[in-house]
Amino acid sequence: MVTLPKKIARFNRIATNRVTGLFAGRVPGFAMVTHRGRRSGREYRTPVNVFRRSGGYRFALTYGADTDWVRNVIAGGGCRIDTVGHEVSLTEPRLASDKAVSWAPFPARQILRTIGATEYLDCAVSAGPSSG
Repeated sequence: MVTLPKKIARFNRIATNRVTGLFAGRVPGFAMVTHRGRRSGREYRTPVNVFRRSGGYRFALTYGADTDWVRNVIAGGGCRIDTVGHEVSLTEPRLASDKAVSWAPFPARQILRTIGATEYLDCAVSAGPSSG
């Protein structure tokens, strides 16, 4: 599985994420995920690609599953997202892979296939109090 290189991830964390963070919580296909550091306990906010699915949300893992935010969400058992102007608490994180990326809308599917991003993270909408 080939995902975007770590050098691009570092650049995005420093530069692109600051710009994306300005609109990620309000534009369809994007969200700001709020998660807690596994060791520090510090709260982090990361702009991500997200897609609504029945009972929850699916995150496209453009850098793979071995990123801090994904590991934090899994270790914490959930997160919160701000998406299209709404805050949503999520739970039950589950990693999976689909080589065809058949779940993604056409334009996103083409991009995800091109960069080899076949992994995704599913989370269910929480019925209880906010997690994160």
